[in-house]
Amino acid sequence: MAKIAVLGYGVVGSGTVEVIEKNKEGLLKKAGQEIEIKYILDLRDFPDSPYKDKFVKDFNVILNDPEISVVVEVIGGIKPSYDFVKSSLLAGKSVVTSNKELVAKKGAELLKIAHEKGVNFFFEASVGGGIPIIRPLHQCLSANRIDEIAGILNGTTNFILTKMIRDNMAFDDALKTAQELGYAERNPSADVDGIDACRKICILASLSFGKHVYPDNIHTEGITKITPEDVAYCENFGGSIKLIGWASRQDDGKVAVMVCPAFIHEDSQLAGVNDVFNAILVRGDSTGDVVFYGKGAGKLPTASAVVADVVIAVKMNSSSKSLYWEDSDQDFIEDTDKIVLENYVRVNGISKDEAEALFGKVSYLTRKDAPEGELAFITPAISEKDCNEAVAKLGDKLLGRIRVLDY
Repeated sequence: MAKIAVLGYGVVGSGTVEVIEKNKEGLLKKAGQEIEIKYILDLRDFPDSPYKDKFVKDFNVILNDPEISVVVEVIGGIKPSYDFVKSSLLAGKSVVTSNKELVAKKGAELLKIAHEKGVNFFFEASVGGGIPIIRPLHQCLSANRIDEIAGILNGTTNFILTKMIRDNMAFDDALKTAQELGYAERNPSADVDGIDACRKICILASLSFGKHVYPDNIHTEGITKITPEDVAYCENFGGSIKLIGWASRQDDGKVAVMVCPAFIHEDSQLAGVNDVFNAILVRGDSTGDVVFYGKGAGKLPTASAVVADVVIAVKMNSSSKSLYWEDSDQDFIEDTDKIVLENYVRVNGISKDEAEALFGKVSYLTRKDAPEGELAFITPAISEKDCNEAVAKLGDKLLGRIRVLDY
């Protein structure tokens, strides 16, 4: 019998307990032994819970119990999660987590400790919720050199953009709808400012390219400046606006990583991903494009990924050799100024000659009922540095800028 502890009894924690208890017989067959939840750590009291006898408030009870072989961390954040996870690994206990912030910021260190101690640090649920992506990357696609990885990594922002596109909503109205439906938090910053997507693409890029990508080094933009006017011009472009986290191997051997709203063409496999669904495109040198699609969050989908990791952790008697990346001083990350992309630009009060003097030969877009003096166009592929300098010269004549991506 494998005895485990669950740290945190919030949405994912309670879902994890529910899935394990509900599927005990099936998990027994898959793990080769019964999985028993011995402890649930939470500072709150749950007197009416059927698991009330399992609750503890002192982490040391779990840490010092030699019977506990796997610790499930679903508290979130860095404090106290980092201390709990690190201590568990050092004590020779495998850890399973859904904590994207923890993995994005501390993954290299925690993976190294797990390998040194002969245990595992698993985090399938940290990216994509119930969508399998971590294990496919380091096992199923291991024969490939990953050249690019890009995705719609946040269901909340994708829902908001879908409402803006389908229902011609302004951003604020679409956000309010998302909050009313429970898709967005009262404070939606982590979602709408791109922070959540940044953490996820950092994890995916770290695994794909073998070196830790830290969120603080990644240019990150959210969707708060997207307008219905931009949506209309994107329709004329023949595509959709999506918040994309992406990482791409460059010709000089470095890796470009960014999170940004983007025009993507309607032929893209990501263009038709709507509402709260996520999709992750992996571009390998042997497979070409492979896309993973599904709901990226939710109590039971995320809990499903957590429990799957628990089953594998219980079955393994050594560290996974393929789930690993090295720490890095970030010298392999491409300078954002050197990234070359096309851009959508919307301006007011400048002529076509002035636009082309700033950006070069551009392709113009149109929309119904555009006011006099408004101009929208797609630039040629230019460096971020050159585009930023041109945009700066526009001053308050700039109405919008969105990058154009080829996925």
